[in-house]
Amino acid sequence: MARKKTTSRTKKSPSLWRVAPLRALRRGLLRGILVAFALILLWVVSYRVINPLTTLYMQSEKRYLGEIEREWVDADDIAPVMLRSVVAAEDANFCLHMGFDLDAIKTAIDSGATRGASTISQQVVKNAFLWHGRSWSRKMLEALLTPVVELTWPKRRILEVYLNIAEFDEGVFGVHAASYQYFNTGPESLTADQAARLAMVLPAPKARSAAVPTAAQRRRIAVIQDGAQLIANDGRASCFED
Repeated sequence: MARKKTTSRTKKSPSLWRVAPLRALRRGLLRGILVAFALILLWVVSYRVINPLTTLYMQSEKRYLGEIEREWVDADDIAPVMLRSVVAAEDANFCLHMGFDLDAIKTAIDSGATRGASTISQQVVKNAFLWHGRSWSRKMLEALLTPVVELTWPKRRILEVYLNIAEFDEGVFGVHAASYQYFNTGPESLTADQAARLAMVLPAPKARSAAVPTAAQRRRIAVIQDGAQLIANDGRASCFED
């Protein structure tokens, strides 16, 4: 009786045929995520030297309002007291941390506050690269990108970008537009009082006015003025002043 020929080839299990495409899909997804993250990192690092033309929030407000006011101004053309005032108002330990103020975070948690621990660096990341909101996905991206900004941008550049993309009134973005909107003067000529008034409206420009502050806001302005002078005297402005 003739024997059946044997072959060295073995048929692959149907399960293996199913696993192979899944592995390829996972590898493709991983590559896609890595490429996307690398592009985001390149975007973040590029803003060290490239001035942001716009932001997602600016575009949203422009669609809603029809037009916004904004003109870029270099940090060298902003009154030094304005830089000190916004730091005093928003992030007094700006020169002492690397993006996250742990003491402020602890204080906010202990007091039950919902806001108050966000540093200027975190706000720059949110305003320049992300969207507004309280979603965990945005918070996670903010936490990942803030150290990149701190490691690759000088502190003065962080402040410069912040002061050019922050909203100071409805549809009024940046310290240049805000200076003319409220005081009819350029940002290089701001007085200590005017700078403190502008810093006071952050981060709620639609609910506060630098031109017509309430009694409580006037007290806040006085605190900011004192704080700006204090950080100038104790060295906490050294990282962003020439």
